[in-house]
Amino acid sequence: MENDVHRSVSSRAARRNQHQQTKDPEEGGLYGGKLSQEYSMKILWRRGFIRLILTGGIIWMLLILTVLLFHIWSCQSSLAFFAALCNKDSKVYGMLNTMGLVAPPHRCAIPVADDPNSVVIPEKRTPDKVVQRLSYIMEDKIATNGNQSSPLFGGHQTWKERDESFKIKPDMKVHCGFIQGGGEDMAQKDIEYVKKCRFVLATGIFDAYDTPHQPSNISKRSESLFCFLMVVDEVSLQFIKDNVTVREDNDGGQWVGIWRLIPLKHQPYDEPRRNGKVPKILTHRLFPQAEYSIWIDGKMELTVDPLLLLERYLWRGKNTFAIAQHKHHRNVYEEADSNKRRKRYARPLIDLQMKIYRYEGMQPWDEHKNTLSDVPEGAIIIREHTALNNLFSCLWFNEVHLFTPRDQLSFGYVVYRLRGAFNFFMFPNCEYNSIFVLHPHNREHSSKVEWAKTISELKKHPELIESKGGLGLWTPYPGNLDLVVLPPVARTSKAG
Repeated sequence: MENDVHRSVSSRAARRNQHQQTKDPEEGGLYGGKLSQEYSMKILWRRGFIRLILTGGIIWMLLILTVLLFHIWSCQSSLAFFAALCNKDSKVYGMLNTMGLVAPPHRCAIPVADDPNSVVIPEKRTPDKVVQRLSYIMEDKIATNGNQSSPLFGGHQTWKERDESFKIKPDMKVHCGFIQGGGEDMAQKDIEYVKKCRFVLATGIFDAYDTPHQPSNISKRSESLFCFLMVVDEVSLQFIKDNVTVREDNDGGQWVGIWRLIPLKHQPYDEPRRNGKVPKILTHRLFPQAEYSIWIDGKMELTVDPLLLLERYLWRGKNTFAIAQHKHHRNVYEEADSNKRRKRYARPLIDLQMKIYRYEGMQPWDEHKNTLSDVPEGAIIIREHTALNNLFSCLWFNEVHLFTPRDQLSFGYVVYRLRGAFNFFMFPNCEYNSIFVLHPHNREHSSKVEWAKTISELKKHPELIESKGGLGLWTPYPGNLDLVVLPPVARTSKAG
């Protein structure tokens, strides 16, 4: 009996141990080994997954850092291929910008007035003391040998006429575009509309290169004071109608938001970039009743009230012409080198323009010059339409008409040729960056002439040469340019 009791106790103890082993497999038992192995595998997989995520994150951060450092290095590189990656119009730059890997432009506060309603508009215009009367050549020369081409928008200016145009006199008559029969025709309804425009905020889109951007922070006072005019060619007008809402008023005027569209027919040049320089530089010719104008490029979205810009950059300092300093370059020969590396126009033609400027005494910029820089950031121009400013604009445009459409290359030269008669205010580039939101172009712009490497290549392929612009580059120059040596360019700054 005692044995039976012992057997019963032992049996219950065995069953209890078996139950505990089945319930807690980590402590061993019938299924403990198998379950313990599965549990260990789960722990290993969990730890491995966490390590994989951390390793992937570190590799991704290192990749981003590598790309960013490479981008910064490429902007400083003297090698054309790598420097091209810094080009704001390139696909690489656009991709990096989309990924947030491009550093934002340096901005600084603009010391504008607090309230547009408090701005006092001068009662009197700046008097014309240096140039008192300015008139324009309106008819092109007709050759008697029958070889004369159709009238050019900028005229067939001779080298002698060009030289004389830089000699300031009280009464002057110069080439200034808009030669009769040369193109850029405005509809009568738009001619009548712009006659009432005393204050103009103007922009332009050519070859459907940009999309309209509405300015922001515009006061009610500026809305009533300014004419907001967007100059477009026929290609851009159709593009805008296809992609943006265009309304028509009772007089047939076409509007995109606050902008009044000003279509121009019969574009004067083969090169859209050159066509875009007409409203940009010759604003006073396109809108002759305007007393003040602000030009902004089509890629810009203005974020500062235009009346505050006039007060800050013109009236406060008693200036009549204001333009921003270029971000990278002060020396025009360095800017020309940058244009060649980035294929902004045919390299031999840029060199030829620079040789002419060098032959005519244009020195590289240094701190001893009486200008802050010879190279502007031309995306914004703020001016009072005085006779002297209008003359400067005409002479500046004549250089664009005769040579390359790269207006930064000729701005400082015209300033130099006027021998201190033309004064302007060049404001810091960081303020320029604070005036706008910069939008990318709809596409990259390119023309075949930009890829030409030699003059002989251009002569073998005349289809690369513009037929209506840059003809001064193909007209025999009266000086000997063979002995001209361009100043050496030490690339000390980022690519522009």
